[in-house]
Amino acid sequence: MSKTYAIADLHGRFDLLEMALAKIANHADLPATLVTLGDYVDRGPDSRRVVERLMGGLDNEGWRVICLKGNHEDIMWQTCRGFVPDCDWWLTNGGNAALISYGQQIGDEADVTVIPDELLRWIEQLPLMHVDEHRIFVHAGVDPNFSLDEQDPQDVVWKIYDDYDNSGYGQRHVVHGHDQHANGPILKKNRTNLDTFAWYTGRLAIGVFDDDTPGGPLEILEIHGQPHSG
Repeated sequence: MSKTYAIADLHGRFDLLEMALAKIANHADLPATLVTLGDYVDRGPDSRRVVERLMGGLDNEGWRVICLKGNHEDIMWQTCRGFVPDCDWWLTNGGNAALISYGQQIGDEADVTVIPDELLRWIEQLPLMHVDEHRIFVHAGVDPNFSLDEQDPQDVVWKIYDDYDNSGYGQRHVVHGHDQHANGPILKKNRTNLDTFAWYTGRLAIGVFDDDTPGGPLEILEIHGQPHSG
């Protein structure tokens, strides 16, 4: 059976990404799909290395890799492209850590020109969701009352489900991150939240899904790195 692996909210934790890729490679029977659910940048120490690794394609034979857009990529893009008046929105959401990973020094005035245009072009083309026969993979969530073509992009990258919300999307299970739970992942009947606050806790969850079987993950693989020291 073919499988899809999903990881959420790396936030600059290159160490956890590398450990996750190694664990998945040892677990998977090829061909397989890897979906990264967005929020690659900000907060953690190595935004630059995370996005460069993902932009490089992870082109192992037999792998299909799908990188989705998160709200932090959108914040970075809007700030660097001048769609917001200043850097405050980005900086208050951890953008200072991303700037430092690109060579800024602590205490420097924010200089968005250190962010390469290549990265901003990559963010522009990131899809908001990945849909297969049984599941929807997305950064934050979807509104079950609207068709997938009519989803509000803001909802897709910013939605927070109520803790008691068990909804998926029709017959499809929803797999998302964005809403951090250190004791996660949160496994509901119709949705799975894989955001375990990994950039801070050092514990990253990997959802393993059978492409031919509806519902939630077959299993959860865990990566354990160092907690954030900042």
